[in-house]
Amino acid sequence: MKKLSDHIPLGNTVTDEGTFFRFFSPKAKLVQLEVSKSYTSKHVSIHEMHQDDQGIWYFHHPDNLTGYFYGYRITAPDTKSGFFMETDHLIADPYSQHVTTKNHYLQYAKTKIVDNGFDWEGDRFNTPTDYRDLIIYEAHLKDMSAHPSAKASGKSAYLDFIDSEVGGINHLKKLGVNAIEFLPLQKFAYFEPPFNNRIKSGIENTWNPHSINHWGYMTSYYFAPETLYASEAKTDQGKVIGQKEHAIYELKTLVKQLHKEGFTVIMDVVYNHASHYDLNPLKYAAKEHYFRLDQLGGFQNDSWTGNDIATESQFGRRLIVESIKYWMQEFHIDGFRFDLAGLIDWKTVDIIRLEAQEINPDVILIAEPWGGEYKPEGFSNHGWASWNDRLRNGVKGLDPDNGRGFIFGEWIHGFNRFTLENFIRGTLSNNDHGLFKTSEHTVNYIEAHDGYTIGDFIRIALNNLNRQKVFKSTSEATKMNEKELKLAKLAASFLFVSQGITMIHSGQEWGRAKVIHDDQALDENVGLLDHDSYNKDNLTNYLNFDDLKLNQDLFDYYKGLILMRKSSPALRKARPDQINFKVYNDPLHITFEVYAPETGDPYSYFISINGSPNKNHNIILPEGDWEIIADGARAGNHPFEYVKYSYFVEASSTVILRRLRNIKA
Repeated sequence: MKKLSDHIPLGNTVTDEGTFFRFFSPKAKLVQLEVSKSYTSKHVSIHEMHQDDQGIWYFHHPDNLTGYFYGYRITAPDTKSGFFMETDHLIADPYSQHVTTKNHYLQYAKTKIVDNGFDWEGDRFNTPTDYRDLIIYEAHLKDMSAHPSAKASGKSAYLDFIDSEVGGINHLKKLGVNAIEFLPLQKFAYFEPPFNNRIKSGIENTWNPHSINHWGYMTSYYFAPETLYASEAKTDQGKVIGQKEHAIYELKTLVKQLHKEGFTVIMDVVYNHASHYDLNPLKYAAKEHYFRLDQLGGFQNDSWTGNDIATESQFGRRLIVESIKYWMQEFHIDGFRFDLAGLIDWKTVDIIRLEAQEINPDVILIAEPWGGEYKPEGFSNHGWASWNDRLRNGVKGLDPDNGRGFIFGEWIHGFNRFTLENFIRGTLSNNDHGLFKTSEHTVNYIEAHDGYTIGDFIRIALNNLNRQKVFKSTSEATKMNEKELKLAKLAASFLFVSQGITMIHSGQEWGRAKVIHDDQALDENVGLLDHDSYNKDNLTNYLNFDDLKLNQDLFDYYKGLILMRKSSPALRKARPDQINFKVYNDPLHITFEVYAPETGDPYSYFISINGSPNKNHNIILPEGDWEIIADGARAGNHPFEYVKYSYFVEASSTVILRRLRNIKA
């Protein structure tokens, strides 16, 4: 039997010499490789594997097995302990580049050996050299084309994102953003155990009547794309999906098309924990190496989602780094947003950056900088960007009933005018509530996939809904009144004049409502506004693009702000000393001037944001003729009014003025 050298990677590798298999399971007594021609084939060839001194089991088959399926049969060690999980099931390869599964909470996955060949037609990464040029649109892939209003072809979620007449890429182009951040696309545990039924492992699902994980934050295979989004995929219980490798081809086709259209592609990845309920191969291969365990071998749960990965271990770190490199090399992914990145150790954080930058020096690395600890400043020191939840909380608030923020004329605990001024400068670490050493590391947002949408937050806060108002549809809830629109625009204007990276969530641009939908009569909260829609693969999450027309004015405002920001480098990458604030008696009235000639911006800017709900303010303008490019009603890149001397800023509104630097009064 041929022993494999260390340069052969884990997983399967096809060469001119045949097919090589490597599988890390140091405590296993025996590992057998089972190979078949199809997922359901009863004719299986069984091969006993051999183990090297690193705990890696290996086998060499003389044939090219591309197109074949395989899995591992693992025999537990004689000594039983909580540090090794036993199973009679066949286990797929943790390094699977494609898996075929059954629609069941266990998944019953098998690895398919695939040829990753693809005609990229010269496609390369599409990343800016300065992160602050990004305007990111965070979205769930399927939600952008699943509603009939998207007018998709129905081929697959990957291809529908390309072909939708209204949704998908066409919507991104209409809006004007330049980057898309997809919620997880790695193969995940979509099915959870049946509601209120205890499964063999002892777990009882008491929390999710829908019994699915729609968002995908429960990764099963870190190298394989999600097959549910590919052609011929079905969500019917018991169906086998992924028998053909459509997912690989279609996701690559999507990335290539997005690059052709000028978009940066960012993928949300989950390396802090692994899936719970399925036959996750990491649990059965080497639980004690891949996971953080307590003294009895139980899983640690600092993620609050279970099965925390030991990122600091040799093979845990190796899995993460090799996965990132694979997605960059094979799928041309431009950047990554790391879920609960606070659980990733600093050495791994640094290795990810160094290894990824070897492939693309401008790779985008964004942390969700909490989980275990809150450490955005630490990520900034290590050269990463992070989500800025403090800006979100300060502008919008923490709770629509009892923790409202600036746009409502209120302050959350500990925040004040100086805090908001620092948000505008880039939330810099040497100032009030600061987090980052440079504004290039702050991802500013007021809405993301979790929590209430900004539209629903405003609806609840202004109308005392107490979360009991029942709506018949998203359309009924979406239409905003004058006051709601005013606050939505105020929040948007604050976001788009703050230094750093800008991110919006899908539907934010028209004040999208998330109304709980359930056509199976499982959810007692039907008709309420949803703040955690992770488990709903239905109309709760699907974007109804017809609803955009209900708040067309808000959509046009976002579109105008995006145009303005893209053409105004001083509004995204000025130095803090180039932003000068004016002092007014009302602490809810934030006024400042921006002058940053080295950014290449020919204009200086004068901006006044009035967060007071009932006070109008007259501002004195610096000398010269000023163009208004945004106010409480309109926004864009072309002036719609000229003023000098002074300007009257209404309550709960913003004015953005600019002046060519070489124009004299």
